[in-house]
Amino acid sequence: MTYTTAALLGVAIVVVVDLFVLRTRLVTRLVFWATYPIICTFQLISNGILTGRGIVVYDPAAIIGWRLVHAPVEDLLFGFALILLTLSVWITLGRRGIQRTPAAGEGSALLRRLRS
Repeated sequence: MTYTTAALLGVAIVVVVDLFVLRTRLVTRLVFWATYPIICTFQLISNGILTGRGIVVYDPAAIIGWRLVHAPVEDLLFGFALILLTLSVWITLGRRGIQRTPAAGEGSALLRRLRS
């Protein structure tokens, strides 16, 4: 399987999960698309650094060859799938009332001192 195929398959699966499995329907919301360019900007910066400096190298036979800020466009597809799945799961857990208030570190000595 090429990187391109894996990226397209990942996007397709996550969109199905968003729309039909978790039913968060983020891809239908204007707020998602209005804020997604912010995520893309930082993804392109980090991908540009990693691929531009040769830290991450892609096999030319596994990608279609189109690059954006040194990174293959497939990276944007994987980034989209990652963000969409993470947000969909987060919303689903919030709807179910799972840990609505932060509980991490409630028993730490530092927090006890700060509260008193």
